[in-house]
Amino acid sequence: MRQIFTTALTLWLSLSGLATAQVADLRSTTQFRVCADPANAPMSVKDGSGFENKLADLFGKIMDRPVTYTWFPSGMGFIAKTLRAGTCDVVMGYAQGDELVQNTNHYYTSVYGIVTRKDNELAAVDHLTDPALKDHPIGVIAGTPPATIMAQAGLAKDMKGRDLMVDRRVMDPIGDLLKEVSDGALDAAVLWGPVAGPRIKDDPDLQFTPLLKETSGPKMFYRITMGVRPEEQEWKRELNSLLRRHKDEIDQLLRDAGVPLVDDYGKELLQ
Repeated sequence: MRQIFTTALTLWLSLSGLATAQVADLRSTTQFRVCADPANAPMSVKDGSGFENKLADLFGKIMDRPVTYTWFPSGMGFIAKTLRAGTCDVVMGYAQGDELVQNTNHYYTSVYGIVTRKDNELAAVDHLTDPALKDHPIGVIAGTPPATIMAQAGLAKDMKGRDLMVDRRVMDPIGDLLKEVSDGALDAAVLWGPVAGPRIKDDPDLQFTPLLKETSGPKMFYRITMGVRPEEQEWKRELNSLLRRHKDEIDQLLRDAGVPLVDDYGKELLQ
């Protein structure tokens, strides 16, 4: 009976991810193994050009480990097929508070904003309840926090939605929206700063205006962390230490990429 109980307990611990020996075996000590989407520009790209790729390179250099990747499209099954499967050890750029992973300390905070042409009449708009937005076609990613505020502000008929949860190896909803703003098919697009800012930072015609003045509805700013497996406390502490000690380098990398950074309360754009 005791043998049966011990066997059952060991199996339960293994299945629940709580077996110490098994957890200890998951994380590589010779590589910096990253879980990433191969076509999530401008964040992660298989050719290494994304700013999350560059952040991974920075960490690999600091830790003196080669950076390796497990590639899998974002969306349903991403964590299960990558981090939880044990083929990689960290997800870069993960929103704070998601229960699928254990979050490190956040290493930047960014904000949603409005992309317009600099010569457009909406270029001065800096909040979603501005009456000037009415009767103008505005692109937005369906299901995102600003879409809720826009609907509450009576802009539902003006919203031109796109779905973000697509296979970005063959579809590019963010790129499509930005092109439509540039071409004049849309007067504006309301987008997450880290996906919009880097794409337009060198564009002479487009601008990104952060939404720092919203007073109702979902918040427009979010803290970004790295994601690790829930059981790996030591690994989280190691990453937190690196994030703290190399904050200036990380901030500079993000600024160079064009990511709009705000303070932890979403009140001030950081230069």
